[in-house]
Amino acid sequence: MQSTDLGNKESGKLWHRKPSPAARDGIIVNIIHSTCDYLPKVLRFLNVAFDSSGDRLIAGDHQGNIYVFDLYGNRFNLVQRTAQACTALAFNLRRKSEFLVALADYSIKCFDTVTKELVSWMRGHESSVFSISVHASGRYAITTSSDTAQLWDLDTFQRKRKLNILQSVGIQKVFFLPLSNTILSCFKDNSIFAWECDTLSCRYQLPAPPESSSILYKVFAVTRDGRILAAGGKSNHLHLWCLEAKQLFRIIQMPTKVRAIRHLEFLPDSFDAGSNQVLGVLSQDGIMRFVNIQTCKLLFEIGSLDEGISSSVISPHGRYIASIMENGSLNIYSVQALTQEINKPPPPLVKVIEDLPKSKLNSGDLKIKVTTGRVQRPAKSRENKIQTRILKQDLAGSFENKEILLPQPSVSGAWLSKGDLHSPSSWVFPSPPLTLDYLFFMNELSDGLNKKRLQVLLKGYGEYPMKYRMFIWRSLLQLPENHTAFSSLEDKGVHVAFLNLQKKYPIKSGKLLRVLQRTLSALAHWSAIFSDTPYLPLLAFPFVKLFQNNQLICFEVVATLIINWCQHWFEYFPNPPINILSMIENVLAFHDKDLLQHFIDHDITSQLYAWPLLETVFSEVLTREEWLKLFDNVFSNHPSFLLMTVVAYNICSRAPLLNCSLKDDFEYFFHHRNNLDISVVIREVYHLMDTTPTDIHPNSTLHVFVALTKGQYPVFNQYPKFIVDYQTQERERIRIDELDYLRERQMVEDMQAEVDQQRVEDEAWYQKQELLRKAEETRRELLLQEEEKMIQQRQRLASVKRELKVKEMHLQDATRRRFLKLQQDQREMELRRLDDEIERKLHMRDREIATTAKDLEMRHLELESQKRHYEKNLIRNQEAVAKEMREDANAFRRKVDLEEHMFHKLIETDQTQNQKTQELIEENLAKAEQACLNADWRIQALHKQRCDDLQRNECYQEVARLLRENRRKETEVLDAMMGEEAKKELWHRTLTNSGSCRIS
Repeated sequence: MQSTDLGNKESGKLWHRKPSPAARDGIIVNIIHSTCDYLPKVLRFLNVAFDSSGDRLIAGDHQGNIYVFDLYGNRFNLVQRTAQACTALAFNLRRKSEFLVALADYSIKCFDTVTKELVSWMRGHESSVFSISVHASGRYAITTSSDTAQLWDLDTFQRKRKLNILQSVGIQKVFFLPLSNTILSCFKDNSIFAWECDTLSCRYQLPAPPESSSILYKVFAVTRDGRILAAGGKSNHLHLWCLEAKQLFRIIQMPTKVRAIRHLEFLPDSFDAGSNQVLGVLSQDGIMRFVNIQTCKLLFEIGSLDEGISSSVISPHGRYIASIMENGSLNIYSVQALTQEINKPPPPLVKVIEDLPKSKLNSGDLKIKVTTGRVQRPAKSRENKIQTRILKQDLAGSFENKEILLPQPSVSGAWLSKGDLHSPSSWVFPSPPLTLDYLFFMNELSDGLNKKRLQVLLKGYGEYPMKYRMFIWRSLLQLPENHTAFSSLEDKGVHVAFLNLQKKYPIKSGKLLRVLQRTLSALAHWSAIFSDTPYLPLLAFPFVKLFQNNQLICFEVVATLIINWCQHWFEYFPNPPINILSMIENVLAFHDKDLLQHFIDHDITSQLYAWPLLETVFSEVLTREEWLKLFDNVFSNHPSFLLMTVVAYNICSRAPLLNCSLKDDFEYFFHHRNNLDISVVIREVYHLMDTTPTDIHPNSTLHVFVALTKGQYPVFNQYPKFIVDYQTQERERIRIDELDYLRERQMVEDMQAEVDQQRVEDEAWYQKQELLRKAEETRRELLLQEEEKMIQQRQRLASVKRELKVKEMHLQDATRRRFLKLQQDQREMELRRLDDEIERKLHMRDREIATTAKDLEMRHLELESQKRHYEKNLIRNQEAVAKEMREDANAFRRKVDLEEHMFHKLIETDQTQNQKTQELIEENLAKAEQACLNADWRIQALHKQRCDDLQRNECYQEVARLLRENRRKETEVLDAMMGEEAKKELWHRTLTNSGSCRIS
């Protein structure tokens, strides 16, 4: 796996050698963005999106840096710095160079990747936008937040429609269906609606899911043909909806370890016509599992518990998967590598019939037959494993009837005999078949692991099966697994020599760094020399990476390697093992004198062409698969095999080495990977092991394999103890001196810092004073300039004011004239209105006078009628009284009471009549007085208005005459009424006197 750090670069290459993703993880490149500031930190990627071609993608981090990654052209470019985190990204499907980005301030911006300019800025959301969906035509886009979804026209960048919802019902997602004109809106209450894009009318609504498997939908995915909708949430159930039938047709249950689904994405295929069958399911544990929705089988996974995935996007053509990891980095996966095991043709059928120890083999006893057969391709389940029959025969039987059917032919395609297996020139190392695991496990493990049998199989296949390699290594190395002893070493904690390991060896994985630190500390606690061994981290790192999940095994493998394959390495400590390097040089001199002479001619010693390979155990020059293959052979042979490997590596690389003449070229060659077939190197090692003379063969110096002891680990003291002790003492003395020096230096630095700070403050104060003085002078000059400018402006203003004043006077004069004319017109209109009013009032006065005269006449007639009525009543009363006076006196006495009663009644009646008459008179007088007042007011108004009008004078005189006549008549009426009252009073007196006379 290649890793690329963007750093502060704005452009560059994604990878520096052609990527070769492994089938187990499929990672093409891992992209991180770290800063080189005072405190380095990693900027986390937040969002990623592919373009329509699938070969370019954009990614934005939490500081607003947006990069475009071209996977086809192997380039990356920084296209924008928005200075705020992006919440969603999408490419514009119509204009290929434009992309949309939703920012933390709730706005959406459109940028151009070529010109790096802002194309448009769209606002309208009141909360964070978490989804951008672009129509297949590229004309429209939908942006979704938790409270609303808005439809935008990408040609004008104007908002067309806005989806408003109730506050209690939030939006989960709103997006376009692929290759259709339909918008799908999914809400938090599990309701799903489909809308027509043009008219925004509701086409249909999906029914509610069954109660037995009801989940709150959180994530959604649609196939490329828009027929199937996948929905999931906080459950391990997946709901598949058929959008054509508008019904739920399948419920898929994920494994029990899946408790919630965070993301769904269909994997496109070029040959399925858009009806995608593989669905990627990202769960809460950070692992994305790809399942077939028809067979419901798990195909492959990406991510792990240690390196979890936060979100993923799949390219439109289905070649790449871009995943943002939980640590903030960006992984690009190759779908072809991930599906390599699924898509490759069925493997050949391999059958192992029997095997016998090597000592019993002869040239005619063993035959290897190559056959092919069809077997069903597998998923990694027990039901799909290839069924292989194991045919065992009596071990005492003849070996002529035994056969081993290998999956690959030899180079020549002929049969190989027993002699061929032992002849190094005829060995073949085919790639291990898929059924090799089963072959080895069923035919070897059942009888126990035998080193010689393993060596025979190793020479035949070139390597051990990956599935059982660790188990075979543990058996070959005879690891004791001393848990108690290892725990005591581990309990001592991190050794002081490896406290700052990360500074010297910066490892991206924190877990791997901790395991390496603990393993090295355990080795240092086991033997003091390992705390001073500079190359120990390089030696142990490949094993730590391989056994990082089992630290006990890792420690024991490294310890076994040091005891057996690192014999005599520490005799010349702290120098490289001169004796070991001399052995290698002697062997190289015997087998390739020209190459050694070339090294000598260019002053290249064994410390350059042999020691780098040994101290790193070939981990720098080999890939993982090559290194595992090599150590399958190293652990299966004598410890001298490793030294012979160094010689073989140089011999197999003699052509490029003979072309090198500079020391830097040699150093580069032995510290970097080279184009070398490891199988050829291993064959050469076996050849060297067999053809090297005994006097220079490392076998004569190195001991045979010795395993670690059970219970307690052996004491390791194969080094000059006095040197180590002296170095330890010197290191401690140096450490103490260094601490004193650092303490004193810190004091001096503090004092110097204070002095520098004071000096800086003084200089800053003087500079500030000087700046203030200059600023004061500058401001004084500016004030003078401003005053001059102000004087000039005042002069200009005065002249302008004079001009304005003249204009104002002209305007006022014109306005005054217009006002006078208007006032004159108003006066004329008012006079005309008054004339009309006067004429109207005169007409009304004439009518009122006529009406009043008629009323007076009517009143006069009424008074006359009342007068006659009173006279008649008086005569009637007089006659009744006279009649009563002529009656008999006795009758008068009997009726005295009645008469008195009648008399009082008459008195009351007269009083009532008099009161009414008085009220009527007063009312008439009031009306007459009011009429006089009105007439006087009218006369005065008319006199004031038309004093010179003679007709009005005549009218006034006529009115006065009528008033006098009216008053005269009123006087007559009053006199008549007073006379009547006098007569009534006289009559009452007379009647009273006559009554009293009668009574007397």
